[in-house]
Amino acid sequence: MAFYRVISAIRGAILMLALLVFLGNIMMWIIMPTDTYYNNWLLHILADTNSTYFGIQGPIMLDFTFPILFIAVLGCVYLHLGKRVTSHTTRCRNCKRGQEFRFLKRPMIVKGLGIVTLTELLLFTLFIALCVWYFSDYVRHWFKQVLVRSMTRGEKVWQTKLDRVAIVTGVTGNLCLTFLFYPVTRGSSILPMLGLTSESSIKYHNWLGHMAMTLFTLHGFLYIVYWIITNRLSEMVKWGDHYVSNIAGEMCLLCGLVMWMTTYPSIRRKMFELFLYTHYLYIFFIIFFILHIGIGFATIMLPGFYLFIIDRYLRFLQSKENVRLVSARVLPCDTIELNFSKSRALNYTPTSTMFINMPIISKLQWHPFTVTSNSNLEPDRLSVLMKCEGNWTKKVYDLMASPSVAERIQVSVEGPYGPATTDFLRHDMLVLISGGSGITPFFSIIRELIFISSTQMCKIPKVTLISVFKNSSNLSLLELIIPSSTKSANSCNLELQIEAYVTREKGYPKEKLKPPRTIFFKPNPSDAPISPTLGPHSWLWLAAIISSSFIIFLVLLGVFTRYAIYPIDQNTNMLYSYTKKGLMNMLFICFSIVVTASFAFLWNKKRNAMEAQQIQYMEEPIASKTTTSSFDQDDIELESLPLQSIIKSTNVHYGQRPDLERFLLDIKESSVGALVSGPKKMKRDVAAICSSGIADNLHFESISFTW
Repeated sequence: MAFYRVISAIRGAILMLALLVFLGNIMMWIIMPTDTYYNNWLLHILADTNSTYFGIQGPIMLDFTFPILFIAVLGCVYLHLGKRVTSHTTRCRNCKRGQEFRFLKRPMIVKGLGIVTLTELLLFTLFIALCVWYFSDYVRHWFKQVLVRSMTRGEKVWQTKLDRVAIVTGVTGNLCLTFLFYPVTRGSSILPMLGLTSESSIKYHNWLGHMAMTLFTLHGFLYIVYWIITNRLSEMVKWGDHYVSNIAGEMCLLCGLVMWMTTYPSIRRKMFELFLYTHYLYIFFIIFFILHIGIGFATIMLPGFYLFIIDRYLRFLQSKENVRLVSARVLPCDTIELNFSKSRALNYTPTSTMFINMPIISKLQWHPFTVTSNSNLEPDRLSVLMKCEGNWTKKVYDLMASPSVAERIQVSVEGPYGPATTDFLRHDMLVLISGGSGITPFFSIIRELIFISSTQMCKIPKVTLISVFKNSSNLSLLELIIPSSTKSANSCNLELQIEAYVTREKGYPKEKLKPPRTIFFKPNPSDAPISPTLGPHSWLWLAAIISSSFIIFLVLLGVFTRYAIYPIDQNTNMLYSYTKKGLMNMLFICFSIVVTASFAFLWNKKRNAMEAQQIQYMEEPIASKTTTSSFDQDDIELESLPLQSIIKSTNVHYGQRPDLERFLLDIKESSVGALVSGPKKMKRDVAAICSSGIADNLHFESISFTW
């Protein structure tokens, strides 16, 4: 036990060090637009870092790039140590710790921006304040030079001021762009340190994207107005090879506007493919952005994008592997359960998600699905539930429902991705509220509680599952709460109560539902079980990739600057081309990441291949391709043997909706976790109840997947 206390202390020290480094980085953002920075700090920084190997780019990377990458490496070590501590202690020890700070997660806003907690509101307010400070102080600083600049250019003072305001607007947009890629880095080591996941942070990406594009659009518009009133419209077609390139900026803005327009909710929902494909324009957006402002200033936003590139390339490598699809279960409610073979080394937490691609339907489309299985109860299998609600899923359902379904279907995956830890045990009671297919993440939570209760002597919270369905056929989803193969349910002490509501039917239908159909696929030697991309020590491998790739980049950049850029800048009156410098930097970054990430991936792939062979030898031959499982009224009432020991009661209510306010306010337990997964209105209603202040024992948590 003392060993784990030492590890916990080390993790606390790492977290504190990361916080101090981040606060130092924020201080640089605050001080940068001031006279103190330009007249004192910058001069000392340039004098102390004057080098023929990195030039002006060196001090910028030292101030803005290195601290964030250092935090990312610290995060990897923090999470690696946390895997050992979490698996040994936190499931049953100190589960009530941190309850005094629960008010920070209380919803404060439930409409407009979405469901926003007190912590999110405070951080969002501080970020807005930083942007306002950044903009206003830069304007004040550059307005001091307006008179001299206007005389030099032969302009009126107000015209020069318009030029300065235009450039400051773009500079402030860069501040938003700097933080834009952190929320969409799925394998991030920074987000889990804050208790976040990429899925739960998508709204931050949306906020930052809207702010950045608003500022960049205003930046471009003001410059067009400035060029018109100063009779310099020809500047629009100027490619500044030794300064700002206007054409590159216009191409960057055009790519951004196309992406921005397709994020409109109605377009994104009705034409998701258009939204998905246009978002790949971010590649050209970043390229033209760097060519527009130069690599020196672009280095400020580099760390977030650098970590995103690493994550994106690792996802690319994983997506090229064909995984083994063992079986598919077709339910009568237009839902499919896909069961994959998985490596025992792959561990994931409840509410994790996985992205799936089927080339037979589309080679480009990737769709996220909730993982319903549990890596502890089902060490050799990973399951996802797929509801037929769109064109892609409709094609998958038709493929599986077809009598002539192929004996093997090629499938690629990315993930799974989920929270680093879960803390459901801190509550005395869990109320799981779902609407439609939103019930799927609760399967993994219930299965995790079953595993904990059957293997560890600790108190398990009571669980009430409130599920709202449109039709009675969706009740078949309740049959998947517990995997049929598990034996842990017979020895667990979890109390589960199910309240199912069927809103569009007045009673149980007279027509008997079709039984589920299970399809087994033949194993193929080219398919492999789903394995961790970087092996069981993935966080340490990620730390090695981040640090080693950045070192390689610095070496390449240093050699290139010393022997290509420095001689030209020193010996001629013409500076080295900004365009070539930016392109070479992008090439060095991509090369260093590809080399290090590929090595780490291939090294772990060998180990995964050896384990895959062992799994293949252990698999039993499949006797039949298609089987049918019984499903009748008794199944809907959930009276199967594995469930009898844990389900306290099951009630099906027809033709009505649950009175969530009455139900939640009547609960007397001291700590109640209200977890919601479903439509936005349902989430807002529960958030409003939990934040009303009537019941202090309610703790709201939204489980949303808005990719």
